Amino acid sequence: MTALMNWISPNAMHALGWALLHFFWQGTALAALAAAAMALCCRTSSRYLIGVATLALMLLAPLSTFFFCLQQHSAPTTVSSSLTTVVRPVTMSMPALTSRDANSRPSLDAIPWLVEAWLLGVALLSLRSAGGFFWLERERRRQSSVVSEQVLDICYTLQGRLGIDRTIQYCECKWLQAPAVIGWFRPIVFLPVSALTGLSEDQLHAVIAHELAHIQRFDPFVNVFQVCVETLLFYHPAVWWLNQRIRTEREHCCDETAVAVCGDPVEYARALTLMEEWRSAPAFAMAANRGPLTERIVRVLGLKTIGAGMRSVGLTGSLLCLAAALAAGNALLGMTHPRLARAGFIAQAPTQSAQEPAAKPATTAKPSAAQSANPTPTSNPVPSGSSYIEAMKAAGLTNPSVDELIALKTQGVTPEYVREMHDLGLHPDADGLVGMKVQGITPAYIKELRALGFNPDQDQIIGMKVQGVTADYVKGLKEVGIQPDADDIVGLKVQGVTPEYVRELRAQGLKVDADDVVGLKVQGVTPEYVQGLRAQGLEVNSDDVVGMKVQGVTPEYIRDIRALGFTPSADEIVGMKVQGVTPEFIKALQAAGFKPTIDDIVGAKVQGITPEFIDQARKHGFQNLTIEKLIELKHLGLLDSKADL
Repeated sequence: MTALMNWISPNAMHALGWALLHFFWQGTALAALAAAAMALCCRTSSRYLIGVATLALMLLAPLSTFFFCLQQHSAPTTVSSSLTTVVRPVTMSMPALTSRDANSRPSLDAIPWLVEAWLLGVALLSLRSAGGFFWLERERRRQSSVVSEQVLDICYTLQGRLGIDRTIQYCECKWLQAPAVIGWFRPIVFLPVSALTGLSEDQLHAVIAHELAHIQRFDPFVNVFQVCVETLLFYHPAVWWLNQRIRTEREHCCDETAVAVCGDPVEYARALTLMEEWRSAPAFAMAANRGPLTERIVRVLGLKTIGAGMRSVGLTGSLLCLAAALAAGNALLGMTHPRLARAGFIAQAPTQSAQEPAAKPATTAKPSAAQSANPTPTSNPVPSGSSYIEAMKAAGLTNPSVDELIALKTQGVTPEYVREMHDLGLHPDADGLVGMKVQGITPAYIKELRALGFNPDQDQIIGMKVQGVTADYVKGLKEVGIQPDADDIVGLKVQGVTPEYVRELRAQGLKVDADDVVGLKVQGVTPEYVQGLRAQGLEVNSDDVVGMKVQGVTPEYIRDIRALGFTPSADEIVGMKVQGVTPEFIKALQAAGFKPTIDDIVGAKVQGITPEFIDQARKHGFQNLTIEKLIELKHLGLLDSKADL
């Protein structure tokens, strides 16, 4: 996971982090709108379409936000600057602003942790989903058979009534207790033995019609889409709620189709009741007994429910949730966009106007030579609005908008600061200037970096400052032989690589560059680990060490292998560990009278040669056996029992 994070640029990481945060209010607002629209709709199919469309919008919302934030090159810095503006009292002075800006960095530092936690959650849920689909496929192959001709005729008749001309396979199984549909392009309807024997003919007709309705409506494809959205947006409860509503409405739609085709709602309701007692179906299958039983039976029988009476209550709750989500979104947008800080700036105007008379004498007084040589933003009072605009334009910031001027002034960007950046060859726009100022980037910091051989651009400077890269840190790395570029230095700092770490690795004989050090650090390689490998007589390079660490090779493992009379190379050690060769396995081969080589040992392990198999071969009278002959016997299956054959 950490290695994957290294491939994500700082801009993309912050854009992704803020897109995930924005989805909290976006998802709530969309769910509230969907709930209100569903409360106003009487038709089941309309509520289902509303749910699916809203789910698609939930997927598009963070994607759109991500690309929007990605276009704002200083998105993370703008967030930090606006955050300080929102929480600032209206009477706070400019020195106080500077101190609060310096304290805003932890919010930026938390973004990578947020993205990493999200990626970990997506990975875990993806494994869960993949495991479910593989399990369904395995069970389909192992425990399914073709239904009888009588049942097949019923299925084809119902398929014709529904006008489905797709190729559908009908199978009988014992691992399900209710009929279900699995598959997308070539769907399979599974009819469990319990349904074929426990339902009447009319009930079986209705249940099969229900499953065919799923195929007619392409519900398996929608279900896969739901699983994907749940995986990507797992952290928002509204996604899980909406998916549950979609699945419920989907079952209602199929119930209506089943009743329309078979015409006997009472028998179908009885079938649902029976199957509820057998309830067991995989989450990734379209099962007939899915959904709330009581609500489905009441709807099938056409009885009145309290749902209609609660419609106004649900609508009211939806509108309240929508209002709360929009309020939260407005606050978060105000934090992430400096232009929305206008209210805070205007609130300070009366205080500044009241201070202007006291500021005039200092403005008109002739500055001393020392003051002229070292101008500082806090040495003079803040000029009036028109003077500030003219000074910024004179410094080279052409045609700034009102919102940009507000953000610049709020963060203490002065004409002198702009001029100094231009003198250094940097020409950031208003957002770039705000971002650099928020991160505490000074001309002196840039000069220090250039003195060390770097010529970073604006984004690289911000990235280095955000990660806490200092001149001393760079000097320390250069002293131990690491010659990183601007991107390398950020990666080294993110992974916590220190000059001491590099020095200790080199002391163990490793010749490493910036990429090697990052790879070693990511895998948790310590100087002590390298020392342990060297103590076992291995001559390893950085790639060997990373490979051995990834495979869990320890100095103790190498020592035990060498104690058995082997002197494997680094590649051979990795190969043995990958195949699960243990000292005990080697001892077993030696105890059986073999003197295997490392290749023999790996081959025997790969082919599944065990001490038990060796004993079995000798009991059959085979003599002068070698590892190669044992592998051939295993491959041909000559010793397998009749049951295995």
